[in-house]
Amino acid sequence: MANGKKKRIMFACGSGICTSTAVRKKVEAMLDENGFKGQYEITQFKISECPAQSVNYDFLVATTMAPNGLKCPYVNGIPYLTGRGTDVPNKAILELMAAE
Repeated sequence: MANGKKKRIMFACGSGICTSTAVRKKVEAMLDENGFKGQYEITQFKISECPAQSVNYDFLVATTMAPNGLKCPYVNGIPYLTGRGTDVPNKAILELMAAE
C-alpha cells in the first residue's frame, strides 16, 4: 500500500464467474506470496460492466480482450488459464501494486 490505501482490482471474464474466479485465486496467491496480503480488494465483473465501473478501480485483470472505454490499466489474464507465460502479467500486476 504505497499510499496507505488498498488497491482496488477488477477481475472479469464473459460472465464474471467462471474463468475470472480461477484467475483471481492464482493472482491472490501470487500477491500474498509477494508481500501484498491485505493490501487489495477484488471485485469480479462481467467484461461488459468494466468500462463503466473502471473509474473506481486501480486496474483490471481479464480473460478477454480489453473493452473499449476502459479507464484503468488492463492486464491480460489468459496466461493464468494456460499456465504459460505468467511472468508477464505477474510483473505488470506487481508494478501496478507498487505504483502510487
